[in-house]
Amino acid sequence: MALLLDEINYCPRCGAAVTLTQRFGRQRPVCPQCDWIYFADPKVAAAALIFDETGRVLLVRRANSPQRGLWTLPAGFVDAGEDPAQAVQRECLEETGLRVQITGLIDVIAGQEHPRGAHILLLYRAQIVDGKLQAQDDVDGAGFFAVDALPSLAFDTTARVLAKILPPGNSQI
Repeated sequence: MALLLDEINYCPRCGAAVTLTQRFGRQRPVCPQCDWIYFADPKVAAAALIFDETGRVLLVRRANSPQRGLWTLPAGFVDAGEDPAQAVQRECLEETGLRVQITGLIDVIAGQEHPRGAHILLLYRAQIVDGKLQAQDDVDGAGFFAVDALPSLAFDTTARVLAKILPPGNSQI
């Protein structure tokens, strides 16, 4: 619960210092003056699973911490009010220079892997519409990899997603 007081210390409505108070089944930051209650919203990210014409998967290499230098699917946080499918398209363009079309939702995955990470990941299948593959924004590498010859992966979630598509008996991940 101390984490919640690290997130918010003062009421955004009246400015009073919040206190931890039992509300709705757990301790929450509550304003003692106006009774405003802080409900922490989960971070939501969206990722794209994209294959080229030979069946290789598109991965990007992280340029920032955590897991700098390791590979993951093109992904990013969904902005407030943003359609998650459009967030995937935006992130793919920002990170890879590729415009993609979403072809379906594959999975919804819960579980935060690190303190700055998403609580919920929406995994979409996408296909390339146009563009030239080029690492940009917060990645310093981008490329297609055979699913049985993957580079070092940044996150367990990425490994679990890719393990689902590996041929049976393959222990690459």
